[in-house]
Amino acid sequence: MKYARRFVAGTLTAGALALSLTGCGNSVDPIERLGRKTATETGTASASPSARPSAAPGASASAGTPADEAYKKWGLTAPLQYAPKPAQKPQLPKAAPGKPVVLDRIPVPATDKVVFLTFDDGAEKDPEFLKMAADLKLPISMFLTDNIASADYSYFEKLRDNGSGSTINNHTLTHPNLRTLPFAAQKKEICGQQDRLEKRFGKRPTAFRPPYGNYNDDTLKAASECGISSVFLWRESMQINDFQYSEGSAFKPGDIILAHFRGPSELKGTTETQMTTRMLQHIQQQGYKIARLEDYV
Repeated sequence: MKYARRFVAGTLTAGALALSLTGCGNSVDPIERLGRKTATETGTASASPSARPSAAPGASASAGTPADEAYKKWGLTAPLQYAPKPAQKPQLPKAAPGKPVVLDRIPVPATDKVVFLTFDDGAEKDPEFLKMAADLKLPISMFLTDNIASADYSYFEKLRDNGSGSTINNHTLTHPNLRTLPFAAQKKEICGQQDRLEKRFGKRPTAFRPPYGNYNDDTLKAASECGISSVFLWRESMQINDFQYSEGSAFKPGDIILAHFRGPSELKGTTETQMTTRMLQHIQQQGYKIARLEDYV
């Protein structure tokens, strides 16, 4: 799917004014602005390792099992670390009346080194990535665009049902820049995809990501009227080999990571599994655990 390349100016943090992140397109060129910084810097929450008595997603019960060896199969030098479900969800910023909360970072304690994996669009449907996500039990929050993903929605259903706790969420019908559309057209894009996803997957999502991270008051009002309670932006965008950061050059606790369902034609010959391996390696190198986004909101 070809998208117009456009950097849209928005209200950014001082550290991000000069930075655009590669977003929902089929190139690694910067075509999508950084998700707007929100009020998630404040607030704390406690997480209890004992909240989930069973093994965390991807963790094996004993050494030497197939799950224990999965990390080696996919190019990692150590097992992934998964955060347990928190005993109490963080206190999120209050949303304006009639609007969903907007988050690019989950307000966890500064000592809680967790990040969240999100994948957008749905253009690439690599069967090897299905195996990788299932082997590693990656908890992925998927934000799907109908005219891109619907050619094979069963692919994303398999990702959802692989035991990792992955979810399917709304990313509009046709991936427009919502800020350029009137309220009625924005609502059609969001509610229309709500209807499609509910019909196909049996559940109406409550999470939404606006294409390019672009939204305005009409977007939030429309999303709320369509049943959306949370709008998710991001703090880091995964490129072919490394991340683009909204600020600095490292994760911060609670960061939401943006990645895409992309293949070699968009990644200069790199496969989606190779890109994901590099992403996971960077997460490991910085000492972070992977958490399931829906456990925290």
